[in-house]
Amino acid sequence: MNTPLTLDALRILDAIDRRKSFAAAAEELYRVPSAISYTIGKLEEDLGVQLFDRSRRKAELTAVGRLVLEQGRQILIASEELTVLARQAAAGWEAELRIAVDSALGFDAIYDLIERFQQVQPHTEVRVAEEVLAGSWDALNAQRCDLVIGAAGDPPGQGFSTLPLGELVFEFAVATDHPLTRMPQPLSMELIRQYPTVVVADSSRYLPVRSSGLLDGRSRIVVDSLQRKIDVQSRGLGVGYLPLNLMQSALQTGSLQVLKLAESRPPQSISAAWHSSNRGKGLKWFIDQLRDMQFDSRLGLIPIER
Repeated sequence: MNTPLTLDALRILDAIDRRKSFAAAAEELYRVPSAISYTIGKLEEDLGVQLFDRSRRKAELTAVGRLVLEQGRQILIASEELTVLARQAAAGWEAELRIAVDSALGFDAIYDLIERFQQVQPHTEVRVAEEVLAGSWDALNAQRCDLVIGAAGDPPGQGFSTLPLGELVFEFAVATDHPLTRMPQPLSMELIRQYPTVVVADSSRYLPVRSSGLLDGRSRIVVDSLQRKIDVQSRGLGVGYLPLNLMQSALQTGSLQVLKLAESRPPQSISAAWHSSNRGKGLKWFIDQLRDMQFDSRLGLIPIER
């Protein structure tokens, strides 16, 4: 279907409305006024509507003209955005970059990276999702993300590249007024099983799920993130292991207390990971930044001191 509403005609309408005259619009667009008048007259003829009220000294749009312009401006914006996307795609930049962050990692450092990335490439849309336990690898394996940061353990298969970040340290923590704080340490598993365990639900959709903080207690409270786990344990509703980096604030305010167990939980290695075949410039930028960072068990993801 042919339409007289070309991008050029819409740009002319926009210029006339902003500059309030055909002559001023012609000057802005580097055309003679007669060319502007002809384009608008031909557009009105082809549409069968009057776009401008010519009974007034200044060029003013009719109600129909205003409708065409308002919708036309959306088309102009979309056209400009498409042009930018086409050019950045040709240059190797992604239109969209999807990043999955493991719940245990924390987001502050990731937000800092995104802020810096926006200064380098503001036209790439960055999507950030939180994943839990096996959900991090699952998101990458199922193509729900381009980069996962903080994935624990080994890749689920071939075709992945990884960058070691450090180790997560887990500590057994309870509310400061919890009955276990008055018991002699190290605490036995038999003693711990008398209290509800707070468990984080795995966000994996396809890979085998895992559990965090599972201590085989008589009852469980299941939450959807580690921050919720911290909140629940801070209220004394249950007990369990927590990443040391995420509970620093709760330890400082005194809402949580670390206790020693007879059986401690070993540290967990974490990595950044991506599909080896992905050559996007946005992905490469984030990987390069992460090469200069390391995971501190207390402070989280921080720059490496050179």
